[in-house]
Amino acid sequence: MIYTITANPSIDYVLQLDELTPGAVNRTTSDVKLPGGKGINVSRILHELQLDSTALGFVGGATGSMFEELLDQHHLQTDFTKVANDTRINVKINATKQNEETEINGTGPEISAEEKSTFIDQLKSVGSGDVVIMSGSLPKKVEDTFYLDIAKMIQDQGTDFVIDTTGQALLDTLPLNPLVVKPNNHELADLFQTTFKSEQDIVDNARKLLDQGAKHVLVSMAGDGALLVTKEHVYKANAPKGTVINSVGAGDSMIAGFVGTFMKTNDPIESFHEGAACGSATAFSQDIAVKSKIDEVYQNISITQLS
Repeated sequence: MIYTITANPSIDYVLQLDELTPGAVNRTTSDVKLPGGKGINVSRILHELQLDSTALGFVGGATGSMFEELLDQHHLQTDFTKVANDTRINVKINATKQNEETEINGTGPEISAEEKSTFIDQLKSVGSGDVVIMSGSLPKKVEDTFYLDIAKMIQDQGTDFVIDTTGQALLDTLPLNPLVVKPNNHELADLFQTTFKSEQDIVDNARKLLDQGAKHVLVSMAGDGALLVTKEHVYKANAPKGTVINSVGAGDSMIAGFVGTFMKTNDPIESFHEGAACGSATAFSQDIAVKSKIDEVYQNISITQLS
């Protein structure tokens, strides 16, 4: 089983306006409420790929009930920990004429020690053959080491894990041998306080993550495609042609495609191909990509072995 953890899920209230005028009354042309969270995005892609997952996280209050209702339409398997405080609302304002998007993100509920303990207890049953994917921000009163502590615990249980994070938090997980890490090229450069002058520079720095313990490294490079770096080889996926509509969730989709396919095939190259297709398909969609779009994009991606 694949478990996705979204510690701080949200209702994403997306507002469409012709023009946003600060300090004035603005009226929408349309609006939509979506279940948000990086782990939720992962589970949605896995569902499109007809792969089972269980979505975990903290939900609470009236907004938590609405969040679960919105999620019901996606037919995901969930096992959320109920908390006393409300699930957050994130507001995303799209101003058409200005071609601008403004985001106002809530901080999320305050999690008690008892609620956190209940959540941790759920993970004591995972074991060999399972994968836990952790991503997204943390709610209040949850330590910065929350994901790292979970990784240590489940590693002792023989469970693979993925943490979608950056900076020192990413480096701290590497000795625990994450199944895959997925920085983009800018995040990778920041990680080692350098700049890249060539694709080989990117590969050389990706290998540092392998040396420190990662099993696979994916590096997304926007319009330049993506790289998969393993201990034996380096592969590149081209960037398929298409109009980028929504980059939100593209990285989550890439992780879902890679991890889900790897669990099924144990083939990193095919997993990379599927992951690249999922990421691009979501970028070319208004929302998280559907299976037909993923399959279409898959046909336009080729994988080349560089070394």
